Amino acid sequence: MNEQARLLRRLSAYQFAAWELHIFLDTHPNNCEAARKLEEIQKTVESLTAQYEAAYGPLGESAAQTSRWAWITGPWPWETGEEES
Repeated sequence: MNEQARLLRRLSAYQFAAWELHIFLDTHPNNCEAARKLEEIQKTVESLTAQYEAAYGPLGESAAQTSRWAWITGPWPWETGEEES
């Protein structure tokens, strides 16, 4: 597994944890520990997203995009020279 895949997998895990905590807080709105943990995880998600986008380009719709045509500036998948495994 390359560094890009590792970073994306880590980001996905934190996004999943944030979503699960969000659902938990729907049924336990007074749980301060869960709310604190959700804020902590959301900061980590933002940091990992910024790190990924800085290295590999935007993930879908992103605030980091400055132009609606930003997606076209990077190399196309067949131009990277890597075969997907």
